[in-house]
Amino acid sequence: MSEKFSPALRIGDLSDFIAPSQTCVVSLNSNPTLKKPARPQVSIDNKKQTEPVKISLKDCLACSGCITSAETVMLEKQGLDEFLANINKGKAVVVSLSPQSRASFAVYFGIPPIQVFKKLTTFFKFLGVKAVFDTSCSRDMTLIETCNEFISRYKESQSVEDEKARPSLPMLSSACPGWICYAEKQLGSYILPYISSVKSPQQTVGAAIKHHLCHKIGLRPDEIYHVTVMPCYDKKLEAARDDFIFEAESGIKLPEVDSVLTTGEVLDLIKLRSVDFEALDESPLDKMLTNVDEEGHLYGVLGSSGGYVETVFRHAAKSLFGIEVKGPLPFKTIRNTDFREVILEVDGKVVLKFAQCYGFQNLQNVVRKVKMRKCDYHFVEVMACPSGCLNGGGQIKPKPGQSPKDLIQLLETVYMENVLVADPFDNPTVKCLYDEWLEQPGSEKAKKYIHTEYHPVVKSLTVQLHNW
Repeated sequence: MSEKFSPALRIGDLSDFIAPSQTCVVSLNSNPTLKKPARPQVSIDNKKQTEPVKISLKDCLACSGCITSAETVMLEKQGLDEFLANINKGKAVVVSLSPQSRASFAVYFGIPPIQVFKKLTTFFKFLGVKAVFDTSCSRDMTLIETCNEFISRYKESQSVEDEKARPSLPMLSSACPGWICYAEKQLGSYILPYISSVKSPQQTVGAAIKHHLCHKIGLRPDEIYHVTVMPCYDKKLEAARDDFIFEAESGIKLPEVDSVLTTGEVLDLIKLRSVDFEALDESPLDKMLTNVDEEGHLYGVLGSSGGYVETVFRHAAKSLFGIEVKGPLPFKTIRNTDFREVILEVDGKVVLKFAQCYGFQNLQNVVRKVKMRKCDYHFVEVMACPSGCLNGGGQIKPKPGQSPKDLIQLLETVYMENVLVADPFDNPTVKCLYDEWLEQPGSEKAKKYIHTEYHPVVKSLTVQLHNW
C-alpha cells in the first residue's frame, strides 16, 4: 500500500518506512476505541505480545510503517463496502467529485471530462446516490478565503517594523493532506504558523453540505452520507481528522466528509458492476454545488493542483498594486519542472514573489529556507506529490506500455478541456453561499466553517529513543 500514499507520508520517518515500525505513536492503552487487527503488535518495552489492536484512520497519525503495511492497517469506513452499505441503509448519499479524478477518467476512457461527469452522475444515481457535485465549486471558496488571508498577512507584514513581530510569510498553501501531515509530525511549531488556515476543497465542500446545504433541503446532517472522489489516498486521512468532526444539534458527532473514494476505487466499482461506461447515458448535472453555467459549460481556475499561485498572485497584484495580470503567468523554472516561481515588479522592485513547489525533495528545500529565515517568497503552493494532484496515488494507473510521464502529459492536456477559465470571485454559486451562510470572506462564520488549525505531533519517548 505504500505507493498509494504521498511521498511526504512515506518518507516522513526514514526508519519507519524502511520496514514496519515496532511501535506506534498512538497510545494503545488509553484508546478504548481501538479494535483487534489481523495480527498482534509487539511491544519493544518488554518484548511481550500485547493484546491485538486495530488502528483506524482516525487514530492513525501516518507516523509509522504500519500505515504502509496492508496486513496491519484497516482503512475503516473509507472504502466501497461502506459506501454501498450506506446507500442500502437509505441514507441521502451525496458524492463530491474532484476535477483531477474527472481528468483521470477522461484519459482512461478517451472521452471529454464533461461527458465523464455526466456519465458518472448516471452511474452513481443508478446505485442510489441522491446528488453528485463538483469540488471545483468549493475550491473557488477556498481560493477566495486564501486570497483574503494572504492580503491580510501581506499588508500586516508591510506595516510592522519589528521583523520578529511580523505575520508569518511566506504563506504556505494547505490543501495537500500529505504535506500537512508531514508538517505536523516532522516540522512542528516552527513551520505551522506559515501554513494557511484555510481548509482544503474537500473539507470545504464537506462543511458546506453538513452545515448549510442539508438545512436548505430539509435534512439533518446525520441523514446525509457525504462521499468525495479524490486523486489521493492521503485524503482519507484528512477526512478522519478530529478537526473536521463536529457535534450536530442532536448531540451526535459527525464528520464533514464521511468517506473518501479514490479515482481507482471508483473504477474498480464500475468494473465490479460490469458497466459499459462509454455507453452510459449522460445525466443533467446537479447545479446546487457545481461549477456549471446556464449553457451547461463547466468553469474553474487554471492550475491542475488547485490553482493557488495562479489565483492568489493575480488577486494580490490587482488588490495591492492595481495591476491586472493578463495571459499566462510568466513562470520561471528554478530547479526542475516541479519548482517554478513567478514575480511581480513595480518600479524595478520585486513586490510579489510566488512559487509552486511539488514533490518531497523540493518541499524540503523550501522548509529548510523558511526555518533559516532565508525564504524570500511571499506565497508557496505546496504539494507532496511530484507533478501535483494529477499524479496522486489514488489516480488510475498507466495502461500497459504507457509511461507515467506520458500519462501525466495527457492528464494535463485533458484537465481544462471544455472548462471555461473563470475568476472565483465571480462565481454565482459561491456568492450565494456567502450571502446565505458565510456573510463575507474572512468573516467570523467563514473562520468557523472554512478555516482550521494545525497541531504539532509529539511522539512518545519510547518511539524517539527507538528511532534514535
